[in-house]
Amino acid sequence: MPHPLLTRDPGARHLLLGNEAIVRGALEAGIDVATCYPGTPSSEVPDTFFRLSPEGDFYFEYSVNEKVALEVAGGASLAGALSMCTMKHVGVNVAADPLMTLTYVGAPGGLMLLSADDPGCHSSQNEQDNRIYARLGGLPCLEPSTAQEAKDMARDALLLSREMGAPALLRTTTRVNHLRGPVTFGALPEKKKPAGFKKNPARFVPVPAFSRPMHVRLLETIEKLRAEAEKSPYNRISGKGEIGVAASGIGRAYLADALAELGLAGKVKVLELGFTHPLPEKLCLKFLKGLSTVLVVEELEPILENDLRVLAQKRGLNVAIRGKDVLPRNGEFSVGLVADALRTVLKLRKPQRKVCAGTADLPQRAPNLCASCPHRATYFAVKKIFGNDAVYSSDIGCYTLGILPPLAAADFLLCMGSSISAGSGAARAAGQTVVGFIGDSTFFHSGITGLVNAVFNRHDILLVIMDNHTTAMTGHQPNPGVDKTILGDNEAKVDIEAVCRGLGVTRIETVNPLHHKKMMAILEKMKAESGVRVVIAREPCPLHARRVYGAKVTRVAVVSDSCDQCGRCLDELACPAFHKTSGKVEINPLLCGGCMLCLQVCTHIKARKLEGK
Repeated sequence: MPHPLLTRDPGARHLLLGNEAIVRGALEAGIDVATCYPGTPSSEVPDTFFRLSPEGDFYFEYSVNEKVALEVAGGASLAGALSMCTMKHVGVNVAADPLMTLTYVGAPGGLMLLSADDPGCHSSQNEQDNRIYARLGGLPCLEPSTAQEAKDMARDALLLSREMGAPALLRTTTRVNHLRGPVTFGALPEKKKPAGFKKNPARFVPVPAFSRPMHVRLLETIEKLRAEAEKSPYNRISGKGEIGVAASGIGRAYLADALAELGLAGKVKVLELGFTHPLPEKLCLKFLKGLSTVLVVEELEPILENDLRVLAQKRGLNVAIRGKDVLPRNGEFSVGLVADALRTVLKLRKPQRKVCAGTADLPQRAPNLCASCPHRATYFAVKKIFGNDAVYSSDIGCYTLGILPPLAAADFLLCMGSSISAGSGAARAAGQTVVGFIGDSTFFHSGITGLVNAVFNRHDILLVIMDNHTTAMTGHQPNPGVDKTILGDNEAKVDIEAVCRGLGVTRIETVNPLHHKKMMAILEKMKAESGVRVVIAREPCPLHARRVYGAKVTRVAVVSDSCDQCGRCLDELACPAFHKTSGKVEINPLLCGGCMLCLQVCTHIKARKLEGK
């Protein structure tokens, strides 16, 4: 029986995650090629494609980084394939180089880029608003607010891209990616083989002589896209009155609920924009006509607010445009926040909002490395050898949680792959001892070039590559170095140690960090040396090992009766399986993963075989 997302039953109705709806929309468009680098909140899109790939009529790949992913998808589109590429918002920074050129050369087969933005920094290092990339590159931008729109807009963005021969941007936010809603399916098309690449250097090779007319064609395409935005069903005007509210993306959902809460549905004039760029100026002017004040509801940057303000000024309209003076420029919105902004603009009395009793007293739980995580063993050993004297250059992955005490092994972080390059710069500038940490997936993503640079420029850095056989932070996606995935063996494994040797690193040690004495001895040896050194701390993520390798926990650690309650296990190791009850340290057998690191560092802990194992 096929996966529900592959059903050919038009009219079927399913409750879908926003990201799952995007996949269905791509299937309804007739997707040929899908690529990605996984990143929350986009990860469920490629993960769903991955699960569907054995029975789906499309090609899917986890690429090594976002730039490569967009280049693969772009090349496929040049060969006539309907293609899409998915990533989180900061990934577009990595992919920006090919993106800006793809807008010039075009996408004959159709190409959609999914940018999953993250207002509120739920899983990201910034809140950047990637609607700006649409304006920078000249891409049509669609912004869904419901699961149904996520499906429909993904389909329509792909079809529009193919019709116009230009790449399109589907911009979502965390709330849209992770909401669940009812979705009515459309039909799946009968697919044809891509036409193949047709040579035309003047169109596809952007040397300066060709780039200049390419830019002219792009500007003409933007105007054609503007005409499409003017008649798009995702852009509409409703209600009446002298006060107007314009909203884009998920702001439309907050606005609808806020108007209902205030009893104002239909009593103010509303402009909803789902196809947000190019701006449908005629529709916007129709909306602005006769209004005295407009409130703009959009998360993050005042992009639509400024667009409407410029349009009103150009047309000599006497209308007050309000937005970021009453709504924040950071974080996610809420219905209450939008309702309060409406009250301010409409000069309505604000009610006293009730706050749930006792919330201030709830304990705060910071994100933490899992029990039995090999990264904890790595950090524990490094801190024992280097202490607080070394500078710790961190990177992006679940191992970034090493920032928390007592491990405290993350002193600075710039972006993916930066631990090597930035660490090298810090070591060169001040002569301090620098230890860099990078995960296996991040190493393949953008760490290799930093290591090449470190070797070439003779930097002095100890790099610890934390190889847990997966891309753990975003949902255990495979990377080139894994030996097994949930779909089977990786027959094209790329060996990290061989890569390092090929780059010119001569001092390399590979060790299981859960073998504490051996790990400590290797680190002592590396501490006494200088130059570029690499320690590969290799041990599978325990969660991944259970899913993929079928690994089972057969024994757990327990605190013996001889324990003197010194508390060092809590103060230095801080495994989440440890806890204190009635002044006594204990280990929760349900949380213990059986790594046995604690047995190697404390004589008062022993192993107990699990019953039935």
